[in-house]
Amino acid sequence: MAYTGNVTVGQPADTHELAKLIISKVAVGPMENNAYLLRCRETGEQLLIDAANEAPTLLSLIGQDGLATVVTTHRHGDHWQALAEVVGATGARTLAGRHDAEGIPVPTEVLVDDGDEITVGACRLTARHLVGHTPGSIALVYDDPDGHPHLFTGDCLFPGGVGNTHGDPEAFASLLRDVETKLFDRLPDETWVYPGHGNDTTLGAERPKLPEWRERGW
Repeated sequence: MAYTGNVTVGQPADTHELAKLIISKVAVGPMENNAYLLRCRETGEQLLIDAANEAPTLLSLIGQDGLATVVTTHRHGDHWQALAEVVGATGARTLAGRHDAEGIPVPTEVLVDDGDEITVGACRLTARHLVGHTPGSIALVYDDPDGHPHLFTGDCLFPGGVGNTHGDPEAFASLLRDVETKLFDRLPDETWVYPGHGNDTTLGAERPKLPEWRERGW
């Protein structure tokens, strides 16, 4: 079946098969977080984005081939509930944004800055630091050489808006500015967006709504 990105807690992962990278999306935990397992076709190396919850579910998805890396998109607790158990079971190295690492109880081995490259086997991801939902949130861009980009946004961009900035107008302005300048201004409409909760979208589907988001202030 074709990939849709519509997943439900307790149900199997949905798999997006690209030419060089396999992306498996699964929903876990009471806040219905999305976790993404990326597997390089060439090397078999695997990277997990957000060990959010339900470590047994994530470890089953990882399987016997091991896990090289876990990237935590931001410091909020619903995105790292299973991190200690997953790292303990796999020995994976931990990455997080430099300005959020102190809020993640599992030690971060690699501090990530804007523009840093993160590898999964022969595939390369680029980190984008987005300020507003938290001080150190990061999004990850996989610019598929055989297709369009794929963008993992954590809680910074969803279908219908940017992430929650808790009524803080300065935080909202910062997040919207970063999302516009670092994502919408640099990536094409075809870019597939994988958020930290809920269904996927594309930048093209969301781009016309930017003035509305700016006007409403959230």
